[in-house]
Amino acid sequence: MHSPLPAVLYFFAGPKSYTGQDLAELHLISSPPLVERLISDLLAAGARPARPGEFTMRAFLAGKKDLPQAEAVQAVIEAGTDSDLSAALEQLAGGVSRPLDALREDLLNLLADVEAALDFADEDIEFVTQAATVARVRGAVEYLETVRKQLDDRTVSGRPVRVALVGVPNAGKSSLFNVLTGGAALVSPIAGTTRDYLTKPLALAGVPAELIDTAGWQDAGDTIEEQAQRLGADQTTRADVIVWCDEAGAFDVRNEFRLRATGAQLLRVRTKSDRAGAGLEGRPLACSVVAPGGLDALRAALVEAATSLTRSALAPSQSRCRGHVLACLEHLREADALAARGEHPELLALALRGALEPLGEMTGAVYTNDLLDRIFSRFCIGK
Repeated sequence: MHSPLPAVLYFFAGPKSYTGQDLAELHLISSPPLVERLISDLLAAGARPARPGEFTMRAFLAGKKDLPQAEAVQAVIEAGTDSDLSAALEQLAGGVSRPLDALREDLLNLLADVEAALDFADEDIEFVTQAATVARVRGAVEYLETVRKQLDDRTVSGRPVRVALVGVPNAGKSSLFNVLTGGAALVSPIAGTTRDYLTKPLALAGVPAELIDTAGWQDAGDTIEEQAQRLGADQTTRADVIVWCDEAGAFDVRNEFRLRATGAQLLRVRTKSDRAGAGLEGRPLACSVVAPGGLDALRAALVEAATSLTRSALAPSQSRCRGHVLACLEHLREADALAARGEHPELLALALRGALEPLGEMTGAVYTNDLLDRIFSRFCIGK
């Protein structure tokens, strides 16, 4: 005799479901023995376990998601930082492929015009002028160069990790900079000594990094201080890791919102911890440039942050997309040269087809089973 247990069955009708097919979800109490018994009964009734990434692959094949969006699903699951999650959600929303779809559509239309001119070569019909062709191809090149730079910037493994020391004046940022890098930043008990920003290489357990010392946050009293604040804000915005320095470990809510809006990883540091009663215990990292081992906790936190950035969950997707963008750019530059010289339209059409192929592979408009296997085999079971 068994007591009934509550369960809810949800039905999602295609084509509006996640996969575009009819779906059913069974929700019940999360008791492991109960879940195992249910799975056993479902398998005995003829069901089979989902393969890695099978639901997302079905969504892709049904046209519900393109390849960058499908890769972003796994990146959302594996995101280890706020910045990773933000980047994955942006890609999941179509931030990578939506603009490229418009570019691909324009290139397809241009190719159609060029090939139409081939079909009517013996007649006095001009489907697209040479000037218009050159302008459209060069516009595509410029846009893809921007995309390439964005992918390079998002892929931290292709450049040093940017670590910015940020905080109030006289919080010990320059002292930290000197000890961590062997630098020569000016240090003074007078607040506001740092007017410009300083950068120097910093090795973090084999991960190349760049440490940036910025001017302390304060209201600008003159033009020089105003410029110092602007330069510091720019470096803070571009940082991958922000180290907020404060002698008391304090952290104003408004500052937190401002810093988290950059998307960077944020480390709170209570500086000068060797001083008696220097600040609060607990959440902020305590560090000192004079006490033995005073920087061990900070160094460990920086290594952890830099390592996590170099293994971004989106790295495989960004690497794949970057390869397709470079291949497309190569063909488009060839098309630009051909169009500018007024070469035979057949050669121009061939170059445009060459550009469209990697662009289609990037978004998934053109794909092979081998490509899908490589992408979805990285997924966890189901999803």
